[in-house]
Amino acid sequence: MRRRMSDPLSQFALLSEAGQLAVVGAGLWVLAGVCGVMDYRRGKRRDVARLEQVGWVPWLTLFMLLAIIGGGLLALSLPAVIGSL
Repeated sequence: MRRRMSDPLSQFALLSEAGQLAVVGAGLWVLAGVCGVMDYRRGKRRDVARLEQVGWVPWLTLFMLLAIIGGGLLALSLPAVIGSL
């Protein structure tokens, strides 16, 4: 018999608090990486006219904010996650 895989939301709910913090922190770091790539792409524009059309998304600010919050969540979850290994 094959087990049926339960949905990810219930699996997330069954994790410990430290595990939940680690998952959310890692997700925020992934989003920070996306923001970093988008800021890099905006900086690599060659056409001066397009470069002056700066978008409304502050990619660098979002990158820093998400990286700091994600790192803090990972740091908070680290002792419990390492202790359970």
